[in-house]
Amino acid sequence: MPYQAPASEQLFLLENVLGFSRVSDTKRFAEASSEMVDAILNEAGKMAGDVLAPLQRNGDLHPAVLENGVVRTSPGFKDGYQAISEGGWVGVSADPEHGGMGLPLTVATAVGEMMASACLALSLNPLMTQGQIEALEAHGSDHLKSVYLPKLISGEWTGTMNLTEPQAGSDVGALRSKAEDNGDGTFSVTGQKIFISWGDHDVAENVCHLVLARLPDGVPGTKGISLFLVPKYVPDETGNPGVANSLRVVSLEHKLGLHGSPTAVMEFDGATGWMVGEPHAGMKAMFTMMNNARLGVGTEGLGVAEAAFQKALEFSQERKQGKTLVGDGDGTILDHADVRRMLMQMKALTSSARCIIFDTAVSIDLSKATGDAGLAAKAAFLTPIAKAFGTDTGSEVADLGIQVHGGMGFIEETGAAQYSRDVRVTRIYEGTNGIQAMDLVGRKLMDGGSAAFAVLAEIGSTAAQAEETLPDLAAFLGAAEASLTATTIWMMEQSDMNQRFAGATSYLRAFALTLGGHYLLKAALAEGGSGPRSALARFHIRQMMSVVDGLCSQAREGADDLYAMDAEALAG
Repeated sequence: MPYQAPASEQLFLLENVLGFSRVSDTKRFAEASSEMVDAILNEAGKMAGDVLAPLQRNGDLHPAVLENGVVRTSPGFKDGYQAISEGGWVGVSADPEHGGMGLPLTVATAVGEMMASACLALSLNPLMTQGQIEALEAHGSDHLKSVYLPKLISGEWTGTMNLTEPQAGSDVGALRSKAEDNGDGTFSVTGQKIFISWGDHDVAENVCHLVLARLPDGVPGTKGISLFLVPKYVPDETGNPGVANSLRVVSLEHKLGLHGSPTAVMEFDGATGWMVGEPHAGMKAMFTMMNNARLGVGTEGLGVAEAAFQKALEFSQERKQGKTLVGDGDGTILDHADVRRMLMQMKALTSSARCIIFDTAVSIDLSKATGDAGLAAKAAFLTPIAKAFGTDTGSEVADLGIQVHGGMGFIEETGAAQYSRDVRVTRIYEGTNGIQAMDLVGRKLMDGGSAAFAVLAEIGSTAAQAEETLPDLAAFLGAAEASLTATTIWMMEQSDMNQRFAGATSYLRAFALTLGGHYLLKAALAEGGSGPRSALARFHIRQMMSVVDGLCSQAREGADDLYAMDAEALAG
């Protein structure tokens, strides 16, 4: 059975768990009615299942190649991309002034999940472009907006992010790329960038690079960095691709997965570029797109998790192996308790990640539509959780999918292993998951914990609402909320940030699992406390969340034990 987009499940969660009606009730997003969103999600689901999913294997078996300076993409990718662009899917949430649909980010996120499930390697292309659109909408000059936004939104041109250099990965401030003012409104950009997703290709007529570089008077570190838009082809006076710019693809990386996504080493040699935003404020402009890009990467993990689960479930319903202990004993492996355990874990993790990611998107939409600072703070707090837990879930569910397949999971022809290889990088790029956790216990608690405690209050409210209908689950969730509250207080009491950082990953995981319980319990209440969603909530809260207290305890242990062994002792 091919991939089936979970449009009905997405819509149920938006309407019954996440309060999406609050978004459609605003003036800004009044057109995003339930009926419209339903129609959009179903149409996107058809495109993902019918057009993109058949390309998944091609991208793995026939990677993008660099031939005589030209990047050629995997078979079928050009037609697949055309379906995305002609359907208007690149500009789902872009400003209608420049040709976008103007729909909520939440809708774009739901569509993004579907495309990532169907073919992650190809879906990266529009995701990069969407980030660039957002950065230009917020920081681009009127000239840049008029020339570039209509082309990017239509999908005629695509966008990239150029941050990383060989010596400047997570430490972006160490970059060496430079830019010099040409005196005519343009700049000459020189430097080398690595790990550039879709840095070049043959699926669209122009590739527009957002490049971080330092002006001659830029101070060391991130405060001296500026942002430039550097196109592959410089637009002519009519706004169409003109002369080739002074940039080239040095090579394409050979990767563990995502073979269909050309990951380029880019060299800029005095390339013509235009500044985006103010001088030396490049990181501010870049973070406009990076924050939502982190949500997008979390969505990539979610998409792969959903696809890997569907494949594993289908296999488990067909494969017979050994005598089962339920029914007449002649069932498929789905009847084996350990296989059922793995599938339940896969479904619980995937559902939890989807809710966290969608709630983050809903909070972003509401904050934009209403100007509510509390909602903006909630979105900011949830973003590192959405990115880290979404991508961890993608990896964990894909790995479990291989295990469900048994020996066949290790055989490439089944496609189970590809999910694991493709999704692995999502835990690394757009800020490693360790960095997301450090951000959560660092910057995100700098408000005195107000955003964290507001989210914890929501969790506590759900537990209270469930006391009569599902009292045991309410008690489990309430206990987890209390443990997280105590750990949050402990984190804020630590003046030595390394004490916080040592337990940051455990803290983030505990928060994510508890949020999952919160959302799944709300879904259970929405169906009256009895039914498949209630069964999933019960499994997640009573089994998956049993580790929360231990994770919180681990988070409060601090850094001393981590440094009790020096390098020599570690090697001994």
